Amino acid sequence: MTRTVNPSLLTPYALQTEQRTELLGMGEWHPRLSWKLRCHRRAAAQSAYRITASERPEDLDTPGRLMWDSGRRAASDTLFIPWDGPALTSATRYHWRVEVWDENGIPGASAQSWFETGLLHPDDWTAVWVGRDLVNLSHFDPPLDDDPEGSALQSPPLQVRCAFQLPDRPVRARLYATARGVYEPRLNGSRVGDAELAPGWTEYHRRLQYQTYDVTDRVTEGPNVLAAIVADGWWSGYVGFDPRRAAQHYGDRPAFLAQLVVDLADGSRKVVATGPQWTEQPGAVRSADLLMGQNVDARRHTPGWDTVDTEPAGFSPVAVLDTEPGPLVSEPDHPIRVTRQVPAATVHPRGPGRYIVDFGQNLVGRIQLTVRNAERGRRIVLRHAEVLTDGELYVDNLRRAQATDIYTASGAGTEVFEPQFTIHGFRYAEVDHYPVSLTADDVVARVVHNDTPWTGTFECSDTDVNQLQSNIAWGQRGNFLAVPTDCPQRDERLGWLADAQVFAPTASRNADVSAFFARWMHDVRDGQDEDGAFRDVAPLMTLDREAAPAWGDAGVIIPWHLWRTYGDLRVLEQSYDAMTAWVEHIRRHNLDLRWRKRTGNSYGDWLQVGVTTPRDVLSTAYFAHSTQIVAAAAEALGRSQEATHYRNLHAAIRAAFIDSYINDDGTIEGRTQTGYLLALAYGLLPDWLLEAAVGHLAADIEKRNTTLTTGFVGTALLCPVLTDHGKPDLAYALLHQDEYPSWGHSISHGATTIWERWDGWTEHSGFQSAAMNSFNHYSLGSVGDWLFGRVAGIDQTPSSVAYSELLLRPQPGGRLTWARAEQDSARGRITCGWNLADGLLTVACSVPPGVTAMLHMPTADPGSVQEGGAPAADRPGVLAVEPHPAGAAVRLASGHYVISAVAPELTSPTTS
Repeated sequence: MTRTVNPSLLTPYALQTEQRTELLGMGEWHPRLSWKLRCHRRAAAQSAYRITASERPEDLDTPGRLMWDSGRRAASDTLFIPWDGPALTSATRYHWRVEVWDENGIPGASAQSWFETGLLHPDDWTAVWVGRDLVNLSHFDPPLDDDPEGSALQSPPLQVRCAFQLPDRPVRARLYATARGVYEPRLNGSRVGDAELAPGWTEYHRRLQYQTYDVTDRVTEGPNVLAAIVADGWWSGYVGFDPRRAAQHYGDRPAFLAQLVVDLADGSRKVVATGPQWTEQPGAVRSADLLMGQNVDARRHTPGWDTVDTEPAGFSPVAVLDTEPGPLVSEPDHPIRVTRQVPAATVHPRGPGRYIVDFGQNLVGRIQLTVRNAERGRRIVLRHAEVLTDGELYVDNLRRAQATDIYTASGAGTEVFEPQFTIHGFRYAEVDHYPVSLTADDVVARVVHNDTPWTGTFECSDTDVNQLQSNIAWGQRGNFLAVPTDCPQRDERLGWLADAQVFAPTASRNADVSAFFARWMHDVRDGQDEDGAFRDVAPLMTLDREAAPAWGDAGVIIPWHLWRTYGDLRVLEQSYDAMTAWVEHIRRHNLDLRWRKRTGNSYGDWLQVGVTTPRDVLSTAYFAHSTQIVAAAAEALGRSQEATHYRNLHAAIRAAFIDSYINDDGTIEGRTQTGYLLALAYGLLPDWLLEAAVGHLAADIEKRNTTLTTGFVGTALLCPVLTDHGKPDLAYALLHQDEYPSWGHSISHGATTIWERWDGWTEHSGFQSAAMNSFNHYSLGSVGDWLFGRVAGIDQTPSSVAYSELLLRPQPGGRLTWARAEQDSARGRITCGWNLADGLLTVACSVPPGVTAMLHMPTADPGSVQEGGAPAADRPGVLAVEPHPAGAAVRLASGHYVISAVAPELTSPTTS
């Protein structure tokens, strides 16, 4: 909580422990504390801080009761301050406060937060894994007379319970729980927490996450019941495009592990843990699978099974499956949650009891259906699809994923069906066998994804560009679910590495994905083999082969990006050995420094259009890029000798690239857009050929009537490289293009997410091959980073970490008359936007305390730069105004500024 709102005071806010706010169940022995700063004064900065901590919030005001006092430390640091207090103990809440002093040594405001440790020691666990006793299954789960054929052969999820007594009033209660599968915990008749599909998906053989729940208000003196439903999930259900169930990879049936720790008013403690005293009976959920869907028979609901009101019949003892808890870790990132609801836009009758529902937005989640006046035994079927064909669901592109939910009514009047153990990618749904007339009020879509805090917004004067940004954001929501998936609808949904690395810069503009990616990097590293090769996907469910160029390089690129964007040095430290092993793996098998051997499946520039970028051009460019990053990472970690080694290796790879692939006229082997983009983006051209190579790139775009040919790899580089090399007009022309292939083509055909393919559907050919045609696939949305960084203008200098030194480079162009973006960075709120009117360019920007900025002001007259009617150089907080190519460079201290100048001359590209 913040103690003051005085805008003139330097004020800390958004306090975090390990990149989470008020983190419950933290698993780090040595946590790191961070905060952001705000202040309405210009040139404000932190000169010192003090952190105090205690186990009770009221003790923070009493120096003698503090457990840790850092004292006043002269430092501007606000990120990842290490905990220097006493050793942490399990299951303990720690309250902490930060006080700050401004640039003049004047005390600012203070703010406080808390974190609570989870079970830090393996010995803290007394629970054992429990599951279904398969011997007794047929005894207590007989089929109903009118069960659909074959349903008795399905394996229903676990439904487990344990009754217990508390002799006194509880003062504190925590539930620590996880599953081999996905679970919903319940206590005294109601659900615990709001996490969905817990415990998520990790490399289960190495790490299985547990969740911590505060259930103090849910347990009572006297009788209580702890219960759970556990479905197959990623543990033993269908995952990926492997026709086998995940049982071939992890386990053959779900299991549950839980430990309820209750502190009582008399000072005693009671622990209720999973064990042989628990009982189980299948319930209303007859089957549940992430890909296939969920089948619920409400007639089989056991009233009161999870309450103290009844002692339900038919429950039998569970089987103890494993007495060792295994590789348990606390959940470090934001859980999967339902984050919003999308109402039905239209409901179209398609026959008796059958309707097509359009939600107006392609999304990922599930449907909540209100069932009215259904007779007992009526079987209502929900099917899902992203697009329609002739008014009906198009499901061919789902491949083996059935995406079908079934509800058999109990006949109890009004019933509500919402499957909780499956996930679908859809805009449209078919509701079949509905008993009465279906209305829009009866059906709502529930959006499900990792609840990463949304931190960025972009908007401009063009509705199509705004739709593009919306499509990018919805693609990110739908595919950041447990892992960064490639698609949310078909039988795949894997954590492809290249998709993630090209999109990571855009993802971190939209949301705080620091903890999400840091957690996933454990899975990426776990997939690396002894020779140093990463895999194409993580977790390693399938495709156990050496990663391809651009795919394996994610193991180098993403940790570096997390360091640059958030200042997370720990993830760089944890990844460094894996990063160097990858580079050494490539070098060892390619002594001529052209990456031609051991290239895995070598996808190239995946889904490029009408051209083929030579695979060794792409692979060698990535070899150079990853080596350059490793050299920079070594420098950041203080490994100077290794930094020198990798700088030298990078120089040699660069020389080999120039010698092998670049011609004297600046053309690059293959003469594709992606080939030029890679060389220009990664600094692989000699200076004297830069202009020629840019000219060849521009000529290729122009001769194609200003259209692109890039795939997953090249698209991320396209607009940034053009803008950085003096061709923003071409970048804008591509942005506004609506002919195939382009972003605008899909938007003009109703897309509300990014498509996997540029030609997912065309007027000429209809649908692309159903074998691979997702309509929600974020990779080609990597242009979002450019929208924030060059259109609106929020960027950072090459030496900056976590936006400590801003590079504000707004670039007017195209048909835009204004654009603006906001980004709540690791250090605080950054804004930048521009407006063209009456021959003037006006830029408004905000720089957080302790941060400096260089504003590149595009103007036809550098001498016209003003603020508030006076020369900008005379205004407080403006440190300097200097000439700059195509305008003026304005150096700014922290604060908010509105600066104007004569508008630049904008040009339009030529087309042939």
